[in-house]
Amino acid sequence: MQRIRHWVFLLLLGWFVMVPPKASAAETRIKPPGVAAAETLSQVTGIAISPLLGVGAVGAYHYFNTPSERRPQLSWYAQPWFWAPALLIVGLCFLKDALGPAVPTALKKPFDVLEVFENKLSALIATGAIIPMTLDLFRAMTPETSARLTDAGLAVIDLSPFWGALMVPIALVAYGIVFVVSHAIHILILISPFATVDALLKSLRAGLLATVAGSAWISPTAGALWAGAIVLCCVPLAGWAFRLLVLGQVFAWDLVTFARNRTCVGQGALRAFLARPVAGVPRRTFGTIHRDTAGNLMLTYRPWLLGRARTLSLPAARHAIGRGYLYSELLVTDGEDATDILDFPPRYVGHESALAEALGLSEIRDVGLRAVFAWIRRTLGGGKPA
Repeated sequence: MQRIRHWVFLLLLGWFVMVPPKASAAETRIKPPGVAAAETLSQVTGIAISPLLGVGAVGAYHYFNTPSERRPQLSWYAQPWFWAPALLIVGLCFLKDALGPAVPTALKKPFDVLEVFENKLSALIATGAIIPMTLDLFRAMTPETSARLTDAGLAVIDLSPFWGALMVPIALVAYGIVFVVSHAIHILILISPFATVDALLKSLRAGLLATVAGSAWISPTAGALWAGAIVLCCVPLAGWAFRLLVLGQVFAWDLVTFARNRTCVGQGALRAFLARPVAGVPRRTFGTIHRDTAGNLMLTYRPWLLGRARTLSLPAARHAIGRGYLYSELLVTDGEDATDILDFPPRYVGHESALAEALGLSEIRDVGLRAVFAWIRRTLGGGKPA
């Protein structure tokens, strides 16, 4: 029941999230550029936190608050063929979470994987809506402003295209930063084995959306100030969240598509993630691993996946391949002790022997749950599994 109330609250917030209360006729005759910019920032921040809900709710609001004869001229995100299916998908996600306590975590995880892909797809669609949404908001102030200035006998220069063009890149940057950090919540939900942690993370996202909605409902200025504060807080977290986003995407794609069944080690570069910081390069950096001419293990990566290629030399030590159930690892070994330094995507599970051969290694160890089960089997006299 608590989960149902949480989602009903979230849906209501999505409906009102970026729409301030209707003002009187005297107040709405002129919408200065500053007010339009404030409303845009609040809308963009709310949509970045929950893209499909945000765009669908804003589109439905514009549709129902536009005279019927003008509805065909609305942007695509405000047409029923878009916002109705969008809100239907949000409702299905609500149903999944509402039934969460009655569904085992193992059965719910595949739907969490699908929701990771849905969130990214929704974000791409929402990115396409940010531009017309921003321009529409600034166009809305033109008729009232022009009429008042014309009545006063003043020449009118329509600056709304200028304000819209100025705001669009700012809106896109803010949207991208907040979305990357917000999407990290989906990845954390995906890798979390506990339903209580999932509920806590979803409540955190809903609470953040509630603060954006509440402040925007009080006034455009308050909404813009709080949305700006959220954007500024997300800036230092963007790098961490982006690396988590890439890891979650690669792992989810490999699992959903059963990539290990078509992987052939030796054909193409070996891909891996740093499992811990090395020489200032942060954890979860994604790259390719190989040996240089001197025989050292090297990781080649690109910052933000688009920057200039850089090469990191892994610590010289004795290495081994770690064999796990979900993914394999590159270990730094010291006798019986071993430290994970690289994590391979799930596509390499079952290909540990080929990985060891490709990297010139001779030792393969069980890690994680596989190591625990191997120890139990040995203890019970069952021998070491192959």
